[in-house]
Amino acid sequence: MNIEPKQSDKQSPKQSVTVIGLGNLGQVLAEAFLKQGHRTTVWNRSPAKADSLVAKGAIRAATAAEAVAAGDLVIVCVLDYEAVREVLAPAADALAGRILINLTSGTPNPARELAAWATGHGAEYLDGAVYAVPQTIGTDEAFVLYSGSPAVFETYREQLNLLGSSTFVGTDAGLASVYDVALLSGMYGMFAGFFQAVALGDSAHIKATEITTLLVPWLNAAAAALPGFAQEIDSGDYTTETSNLDINTVGLANILSATRAQGVDVELLAPLHALFERQIEQGHGAASLSRAIESLRKTA
Repeated sequence: MNIEPKQSDKQSPKQSVTVIGLGNLGQVLAEAFLKQGHRTTVWNRSPAKADSLVAKGAIRAATAAEAVAAGDLVIVCVLDYEAVREVLAPAADALAGRILINLTSGTPNPARELAAWATGHGAEYLDGAVYAVPQTIGTDEAFVLYSGSPAVFETYREQLNLLGSSTFVGTDAGLASVYDVALLSGMYGMFAGFFQAVALGDSAHIKATEITTLLVPWLNAAAAALPGFAQEIDSGDYTTETSNLDINTVGLANILSATRAQGVDVELLAPLHALFERQIEQGHGAASLSRAIESLRKTA
């Protein structure tokens, strides 16, 4: 498919944009394009959600098919991938020649399936993972990872950057979702440590705010070790003279023992200790802490 902007677009760089799905995020996505002068069409299954955008200059589409037909770029941001398919199915015939950008949160395989379905109907597809709260869309605080068509990403990078800093992570449409799940896993792991810390503090009548005041700078300092761990993991060289698995396994065992003595459950940290122990049982106690990844790697 030729995805060069149409001649009229070359004369004016303002592509027409459609935003389908007007929840909290969809609202600000549409506003970001409106603010930059793009002809912006909007559609939502609950039509009233378009009222405030129409008042700001957006065009309300009567149907999803009408919305798709109105935009060079069609951006979908709904609840899940099932909802994407439900919304777009009646508009399938209008997809030919369109650029479909899906910013709905999901998982890798549904992203790949949606990409195949969209391209099968003549559209070019990008899947995106948004890292922003709605109020930061369009600011330096927001960034979006994209996967799918590299030509689409390069052609429309300027428009995509209106939402946040854009990064292309690969041609596999599911890769943005893989990155998303990975980054969110790190976030939830941090939350797990936070909850464990607060629960332990609470057992000694220490307020959560007091623990957190000390915890945040400590976590920021500890995060500085991650790039070094990442280099070890990528190289496969886990040689260390400092933070090895033996030391950390003993330290974490002490933490678990003290936590239990305070009457606090250790279910959030115990699996990590078990991971360390598996590595030691395999004879890797002198290796870097980062070698724990080897007990998690996908097996052939």
